Amino acid sequence: MKIVFFILMFSATGILFAQSSPQSLINDFFETYEKDAGKAVKDLYSTNIWTERIKDDIDKIIGTVNGFTESYMGKYYGYELITFKKFAESFILYSYLVKYDRQPLRFIFKFYKPNDKWVLYSYALDDSLDDEIQEAAKLYYLNLDED
Repeated sequence: MKIVFFILMFSATGILFAQSSPQSLINDFFETYEKDAGKAVKDLYSTNIWTERIKDDIDKIIGTVNGFTESYMGKYYGYELITFKKFAESFILYSYLVKYDRQPLRFIFKFYKPNDKWVLYSYALDDSLDDEIQEAAKLYYLNLDED
């Protein structure tokens, strides 16, 4: 009986730990996003009590993602990691490509761990991937001296 209790305690601790990791928060976000984009954004911001101060901005973002309807953006096909940057043990950035019929979007998540819990620091979305990839292909970014 003690072994079962220990296993249950260990499992519960693992679940609690996993739920507070940035990757877990992102996984939860995209799982909800597929069903209800606005709720996904709202849930993500709810990880940080300080975001109450920017409620109007959050409502605008919710309105934007709720506008990504099938009639406007086409079918939603999922997401892919573009990059992950760890600036410090307590500050991490994830950038994702979000795939729609019409065009790709980029979602950028920044997470901060002020003490013992990860919280959303900022969330942004944009559609400038096309401009950036075109800019990256310009000659002055290429090393023309290579054979």
